[in-house]
Amino acid sequence: MAGRTDAGVHARGQVAHLDVPGEIWDGVVGVALRRLNKLLPPDIRLRAIDLAPPGFDARFSALSRRYSYRVCDDQSHADPLRRRDTLWYRAPLDEALMNEAAASCVGEHDFAAFCRRRPGASTVRELLRLDWQRTEPGVLTGTFIADAFCHNMVRALTGALLSVGEGARPPGWVAEVLAAGVRDPAVRVALPHPLCLEEVRYPRDEDLATRAILTRRVRA
Repeated sequence: MAGRTDAGVHARGQVAHLDVPGEIWDGVVGVALRRLNKLLPPDIRLRAIDLAPPGFDARFSALSRRYSYRVCDDQSHADPLRRRDTLWYRAPLDEALMNEAAASCVGEHDFAAFCRRRPGASTVRELLRLDWQRTEPGVLTGTFIADAFCHNMVRALTGALLSVGEGARPPGWVAEVLAAGVRDPAVRVALPHPLCLEEVRYPRDEDLATRAILTRRVRA
């Protein structure tokens, strides 16, 4: 799979690959999508299935992943029908302050301060985009794009930025936590259900294998 999200996180743009014998694939072309969807629970749907190009790896060939995080900070606009994908926040948020703090995280950094470490794994990532926008009245949506994400990284960054947005912390605090390189107990990990994997981007077919090799490198 392209991304291994925390329990409770949603995914609209998940990508997976599976190795099967050629004769099995030849026998199910045209009916695999329908048959697999009949077997899956109603909260999981396959949108497309096809033969992968040579060198494709759903996880390691990816160029970037895009996540969204949806927050309602005005209870008069809290939609009960969106309660499973929206954080109902206790205080109004200042997106300008949140974006000021978020700017310090864009680029390649060691995100150890915002990750749950795994033995032998690097916490260096390249964050390509991080910003917050009012997408509808009373609703803020955060957009996170990176080449890859560490465990808990988006939710920890979100928790820190929410503290800035409500005025509990100054914008420069996020950069200080990032530079310190260690988990700060003041950073609250945001709840998982408003987080959604929206899109996974891949290079041209001829570059898939090279990208997979590059992704597997150990970054210092």
